[in-house]
Amino acid sequence: MKFSRTCLLVAFSALSVPLGAEEPKGVIPKDLVDDPHVREELAVNEFTAPSISKLFDTLQFLMPIAEVPRKMPARMAQDRADLAIELGFLIADGFLLVQAQQLDQVPNMAKDLTRYGKALGAGDRVNRHAAGLLDAAKKNDVAQLKKELTATQHDVEAELVSLRDADLAHLISLGGWIRALEVSTVAVDKQFSVERARKVMREDIADYYTESVAGLEPKISERPNYLAMRDLLAGLRMEMVLKDGEDPTVPMMADLRKQAAKLVELALQRQQ
Repeated sequence: MKFSRTCLLVAFSALSVPLGAEEPKGVIPKDLVDDPHVREELAVNEFTAPSISKLFDTLQFLMPIAEVPRKMPARMAQDRADLAIELGFLIADGFLLVQAQQLDQVPNMAKDLTRYGKALGAGDRVNRHAAGLLDAAKKNDVAQLKKELTATQHDVEAELVSLRDADLAHLISLGGWIRALEVSTVAVDKQFSVERARKVMREDIADYYTESVAGLEPKISERPNYLAMRDLLAGLRMEMVLKDGEDPTVPMMADLRKQAAKLVELALQRQQ
């Protein structure tokens, strides 16, 4: 899923599309696309993935966010697709730390970002932002922390697209959304209201990622866990559709929470 003088919360874009690149993965929901000024600066195109930072804008409405602990794997994945989706989870966890004001955990998160960036071939780019994260944490500068996380996403995506690995950029975005969905469904299930639940019932986002998974190269999309994810995403999309005049209910949200947890389990299954 190229950043320089941007001062808004944004994410992912591609510097250029190499010849012979894959087909676009679908239409990104408008509220998950970068700010117009950023789009112009960063040459956003149809290969750009949804912004994780935009995904987390919704979670601000859902405060307080329920804590859903997740431990980083002790060992790095060997498969690049696994690395990409885990990086998406890691970046999402960074936004969660910032929103929860748990800035003392930023150094460990920055180290993990550096490890994953290096493994994906974007180590130099990520190192700069890791240093920026540490500096911002020392200054208690929440806005800058979010900018550095966003910049990390931009730069990793740029590197992946230049390496003809655009699929991995989409997997980073997918990982971020799955983590955001997990946390938001838990938050709303624990403190339910119709208004809060409607923020989670985004069938357009579920539909986008269903198409995105289906459009991945076969060696990824035909893995058993990705086939299962595609089916689960399609089912989520249907469950999120509300009829005219229909309100989301407590049982609906409880079921979405279970589905989101299963999606997390599938997404984090590593290639054997």
